[in-house]
Amino acid sequence: MVAKSTESEEENADMATIEESVEVEVPVRTAYNQWTQFEEFPQFMEGVEEVRQLNDTKVHWVAEIAGQRREWDAEITEQTPDHRIAWCATEGATNSGVVTFHRLDDGRSKIMLQLDFEPEGAVEKVGDKLGLVKTRAKGDLKRFKAFIESRGRESGAWRGEVDQNRN
Repeated sequence: MVAKSTESEEENADMATIEESVEVEVPVRTAYNQWTQFEEFPQFMEGVEEVRQLNDTKVHWVAEIAGQRREWDAEITEQTPDHRIAWCATEGATNSGVVTFHRLDDGRSKIMLQLDFEPEGAVEKVGDKLGLVKTRAKGDLKRFKAFIESRGRESGAWRGEVDQNRN
């Protein structure tokens, strides 16, 4: 008997996963608070032109990916202060992920990123195979490190929670 693939399994087969982390010389609360300032992402994320926070859980992105301008909306699906932020695209470029924050000591923390995305078109698929997205994610985390460490404090914070089980 041959097992049949479901549509969701076929969709997931095209998904790529990136996992990266960085240690920052700021307390976990500072790192987390800064990460909640989505509209400042263009200052340290390569290719990100604009991020607009539409409400507590909706974010609109504009970025250049593999030479193509892409837009998408994402929903924050889970948010726990000082611990994690998870999201899923709802329109446009297919992606989802989670960023977690880990206390190493009073003045140092580790940020871990997992990003799942679906490369679109030949150029993005080749770029993914060559590790360009992984390199960009690693660079973004290094630039976040430089951004937050040079400031020494967050530019703002959103301390609300988003429960993944809400309906």
